[in-house]
Amino acid sequence: MRFTLRNARLIDAATDIARGAILINGPRIEAVESEDGQDAPHRVPQPDTTIDAQGMIIMPGFIDVHTHGGGGYNLHTTRADEIRDFARWAPATGVTSFLIAVVGVPGSIPTQQLQTAVAALDAPGAGAGPLGIHLEGPYINLAKRGAHPPAWLRLPDESETETLLALTNGYLRLITVAPELPGASAMIRRLVDAGVSVSMGHTDATYEQAKEAIELGVTHVTHCFNAMRPLLHRAPGPLAALAESDWVRGELIADGVHVHPAAMHALVRMLGPERIVVITDALAGAGLAGATFDFAGQPAHVIHGAAHLDDGTITGSVLTMDQALRNILLMTGVSLQQAAGMLTFNPARSASISQRKGCLHAGYDADLTIFDQSMTLQATLCRGAVAYATAEWRDRLSALYA
Repeated sequence: MRFTLRNARLIDAATDIARGAILINGPRIEAVESEDGQDAPHRVPQPDTTIDAQGMIIMPGFIDVHTHGGGGYNLHTTRADEIRDFARWAPATGVTSFLIAVVGVPGSIPTQQLQTAVAALDAPGAGAGPLGIHLEGPYINLAKRGAHPPAWLRLPDESETETLLALTNGYLRLITVAPELPGASAMIRRLVDAGVSVSMGHTDATYEQAKEAIELGVTHVTHCFNAMRPLLHRAPGPLAALAESDWVRGELIADGVHVHPAAMHALVRMLGPERIVVITDALAGAGLAGATFDFAGQPAHVIHGAAHLDDGTITGSVLTMDQALRNILLMTGVSLQQAAGMLTFNPARSASISQRKGCLHAGYDADLTIFDQSMTLQATLCRGAVAYATAEWRDRLSALYA
C-alpha cells in the first residue's frame, strides 16, 4: 500500500526534521521531505491515503542485536514458532528487527538451536524481522562466564569454526568470543574473512590482548562493563582498548541496573554516541510483570529490575527497547537524535544491514516507530505494515488494514 504520514517530527541518526512527511510505498520508504515553509523544493507526492501525525515523533524501528527473548518467548529454542511468536510480540516495544541470540549447550556446540534459528530465518512470519544469528559463546572465559554454566563453554577450534559457518548457512551476523582463549586468534581471522562481525565479551583479556584482538578484526564489544575486566588505572583492560579504537562499537544494557547510570554516562562520553549500541540483553520475562522464566533451562526471576538465577547471579535483563530509549535520554543527557542512532543506525552497522535499515531515507525499509511527546510508543510499522498500535493509533491507521 502507498500512504503518507504527515506533520510529524522525523528523526534518525543524521536527520532531524521539525515537521515533515514520509511516503511509504509497500515495504519501502519512497520519499522523506520537510514540510516547513511555503517553498519546500520537493513536495512528497500525495497518495490516496494520508495520515496526520501532528505532534508525533517518527524514528526508524529499533534493532536489538543482543536479546534472548521477551514476552514469555525464548530465542535459544528448538521451536522455530517460538521465534516467530517473539517476532510478533517485539513491535509492542518498538523493535522492528533483531538478531536471534543462541548461547551454549552442555558438551557440544548448540546445533539444534542454530538449525532452529536458520529455519526461522528461512521462513519468517509477521512482525519484527529476524536479521541473523548472534552466537554468544560458547567460546567465552570461565572466569567471566556470568550466567553461562561451565558445561556450556568450549575452546575455539578452527575445524569447529567451519562447522558453525556451515550450520548457520550465511546467517551468522555476530559472535561473542573471549579473544585471550587459546585458538581464538585463528577463529577471529576466519570469521572476519567470512563477513561475520566478531565481538569480544565474557572476557578476561588484558588491555594488550584486547588491542591485539581489534587488530585481528574485532569491531564490537559485548555488554560493556559486564562480564569483563574492569577499567583500572594500572590495568585498563578491554574498555580502554575500545575507547582508543575509533571504529569499534560497544554494547550498553540501558536498564540502569547492569550498569550504573553514572557509568552509562561515562561510556557515552568516552566513546561518543556514534559508537554506542543500545541493547536489552533481555530474557523471556521482559515485558511481563512478576514473571518466572528460564534462561536456556536455568530458572530466573526478577529482583530490583534485573533477572537473577536461583544462586543470585545476575543474568540478562527484563528491559524493553522503548524503555531503553527513555533511560538513555534520562541517564546520559544525549539528544533525541543521538539516542535514536544508538537504537537504530549503530546496531544496523553491527549487524551489517545499515544499507537498508536504521535510517529514514528513500529506498530504506519502512521500519518505523511513532512516539508521542512523552516518549510513549504509539505505533510500530514493520516493512510498511502495522505491527503494533495503541487503540487511538489503530483507528488512525485503520485504512492501512484494508
